[in-house]
Amino acid sequence: MPGLRNGRYQARIAAAPHDIRAAQRLRAHAFLGLEDGLDDDPFDHICTHVLVEDSATDRLVCCFRILILTDGCDIARSYSAQFYELSALSGFAGRMAEMGRFCIAPDVMDPDILRVAWAAMTRFVDENGIEMLFGCSSFKGTEAEAYLDSFAMLRERHLAPRRWWPRVKAPSVFRFAQALRLRKPDLKLAMRHMPPLLRTYLMMGGWVSDHAVIDRQMNTLHVFTGVEVGAIPEARKRLLRALAC
Repeated sequence: MPGLRNGRYQARIAAAPHDIRAAQRLRAHAFLGLEDGLDDDPFDHICTHVLVEDSATDRLVCCFRILILTDGCDIARSYSAQFYELSALSGFAGRMAEMGRFCIAPDVMDPDILRVAWAAMTRFVDENGIEMLFGCSSFKGTEAEAYLDSFAMLRERHLAPRRWWPRVKAPSVFRFAQALRLRKPDLKLAMRHMPPLLRTYLMMGGWVSDHAVIDRQMNTLHVFTGVEVGAIPEARKRLLRALAC
């Protein structure tokens, strides 16, 4: 994927070790609140890293990593498989891409950053023949109380198809589909507290697990999220591809 520019932001593939370290520093700041530190794990060495930078200052403002899997038979190699029992997805026949460690600099509030990030992901998906995108979508913090309407909306509208159903594997989870079965979500509150990345997944027809993993190491609640590329609404595909041009 060559460099992609949209307004003041540009996206590119990490090309050197110092690029990956910059992403690890941003992740440590965004997820762990560390001003000086690195968030790294063994998956960094097998993933492609995408960087979104402010072209005026060269500052890194967003990053994420991508792991390509040949098909569902490789699902156990994914980061997500540490937390979710994903054997149902082993039957998926097409190429898959796991999108992980997505973050935006906490002090930057510009929706164009997310647009550029998704434009880069769209181009990557098209260039690599990806048929399913998946990953862990994170809510900040490990307490569910502030997100109950969001979780209730996920339960009501966006649970995974039974054929791909992610099952519980992690020792600490919030089984929101069961706990909130009688709760009617306030849709405005639900969308206000929905993480921007997950909101975009849902607009593409994405679906989630019926439980959230309580990840104290990363200080997040996260849900497994999948998007079948062939099922993305045509209008949404046209919009994403227009951004990726």
